[in-house]
This record gives sequence, C-alpha cells and structure tokens, in this order.
Amino acid sequence: MMLLIYFLLFLAFHVLEAHAANCNFFSDGCWVFDSSYPLYDSSACPFIQREFDCQRNGRPDQKYLSYRWQPQGCRLARFDGGDFLQKFRGKSIMIVGDSLSRDLYQSILCLLYSSVPGIKYNRNRVGSISTVTFLDFGVKVKYDLNPFLVDLIATENGTLLILDSVAEKANLWRQNDVLIFNTYQWWFYRGTKQPWQFVKVGDKILKDIDRNIALKRALGTWGQWVDSDMDPAKTRLFFQPVSPSHYDGRDWNQPEARNCADQTEPVLGSVYPGRLPPALGLQKEALSLIKKPVTLLDITHLSQFRKDGHPSVYGQDGRSGMDCLHWCVGGVPDIWNEILYNLLFIP
Repeated sequence: MMLLIYFLLFLAFHVLEAHAANCNFFSDGCWVFDSSYPLYDSSACPFIQREFDCQRNGRPDQKYLSYRWQPQGCRLARFDGGDFLQKFRGKSIMIVGDSLSRDLYQSILCLLYSSVPGIKYNRNRVGSISTVTFLDFGVKVKYDLNPFLVDLIATENGTLLILDSVAEKANLWRQNDVLIFNTYQWWFYRGTKQPWQFVKVGDKILKDIDRNIALKRALGTWGQWVDSDMDPAKTRLFFQPVSPSHYDGRDWNQPEARNCADQTEPVLGSVYPGRLPPALGLQKEALSLIKKPVTLLDITHLSQFRKDGHPSVYGQDGRSGMDCLHWCVGGVPDIWNEILYNLLFIP
C-alpha cells in the first residue's frame, strides 16, 4: 500500500512538471517555504551592488530567501545555471530598463556565476551598457540603463526626452538573442529626480506632459520599432511590467504598517488583498498592439505578495532611507529569473 502511495506521489509530481508549458506561471499561485532555497550564497557573488545586498548590509533574518513561487496546477523547474549556460552557449541576453531591471540583471549573474565552480568571466562597461561575459561558454549578459526606452539626448538648452524615437540604442539592442525590456518608474519623477528638462512629441517641444500619456506614447514608439526591426526567428523578446512597491500596509490588510520595515514573510495564500497598479493595464494595452511576439514576464501580481523582499533599511542609505521599491538580491528577482529560465528552456 505504501509503495502505491509513493508511486502516486511520484507520478503527480512529474505530471506537474511535464505540463508546465500549459500552465499560467503568473496569475494563480502562492509562495511556499522551501528549505532548499536560496539558489546561491549572496556573500559569494561579486556582482551585487550595495543597494541590493541586504545580507551584507546587516539584514538579520534570512527566511525571505527561502520562498519559491508555486503556480497552481504545475511546478516551475528549478533554475539550473549550468543548463542555462550550455543551452545559451555563444549567445547574448540584454536587460534594458531602470534600476528594477538591474535587480533582474544582478540576480541572473549570481545564478549563473554560482552554478559552475571556478567559472571565468570578464566585465566591462561602455556608456550605459554593462556586460559580463562567461568566458568558458561565450555567454554575454548585458544591462542597458535606459529608464525610458525612447531617446534621451543632451542639447544646448538642456536634456531632451524624445517620445517618438529609439534610434539611439536600437542597433545595440537588435544584436542580442534575448531582450528583456522594462519602463515605468522614472516617468513619474519630478524635480531633481527628473533627468530631462524638455520633452519632444512630434514636432512640439514641451516643458512637461501628462506622464501616463507620455509613457503610452513611448511604449507605442518602442512597439513600432519591434514590429519594423526585430526578427522573432533570431531574438526572443520579453517585457517586464511594473514592479510593486510596499509603502502602505493597507494594501496587505496591515494598516498599522507604514512601509515594508520589519516585514519578514510574504502575504500567505493565493489572494492578495490590494489592487494591481493601474499602469499595468496601460502597459498590457500597449503590448497588445504589437504584431510580433513579445512575452510578458508578468511579475507584478506574484511580487505583490512579497512585502518582505525589499531592502527597507538594509539598502544603500541604511537607517536614513526606506527602500520598499527595489528588491534584495538574493531574493525575489531570483524567482523572476527562475520563471524566465522555464519560459526559455523548459518545453
């Protein structure tokens, strides 16, 4: 009888794995504690910047490192860095966007670096583009700090944001085998955080514009470039939508919490009480107009549960800051990359 039970459990597990391609990784699921995680030791990874390195910055708890995302009806294959490097030999992946894209970038570097003992690499930076090459495999992992996707250029009168052009970086983008784009957060910065003085829309140059309108137009420009210039047979395209922040405990039914400080576990269960960010609908609408295939790396909903995953006071500014926007590395971005691995390589 016990043998039959073990066989059925074994069969159930492998059926879940086998049907992963027919499963929605994003919309239904929950975070489960798994003592076999994290996938690497962050203290041994040379690629994590101080602002994301929560353990090195003194975060005392570690439980947040050991949660994995469990979709309903299937199981994600565990990220296998050695398999990734072998299958991706001689190819390049570029992550394009803001500092939340840098979370993703540094996470995937750690996942790959930790998978092969003694792996050789070099790193360089040219302008806004950082590249790490894993030499034994010829795999290049790139990051383009490009918060708007559209062109941002210096002029005599100040910095100009051009909503109808991606010409400045397009040639560098199309050289890659996998591209992951993200744009959202910087569109809503004002004052000293706003990196432009003027915005160009068509033939008009303005001092300001409704930021949602600007974001929608820029996504339209980027989408037109995808349809006109990208070859789906050569390059796999992904878009990473808005990443949720946790500055208001009312979003997760903890009204006394003013931010993510002292949060040590996710919202448990499969229902998040707060609403999805309105910008997600705008981004999905823009993607729906693109004719060529772009896969939505739809991390918004699953990341909403992870109020425990931010640096809080263990980021770059320490106790003087409160970062509930970015993510600790290791942590939640490792699971984003685990999903990416499944989408790229698991049939």
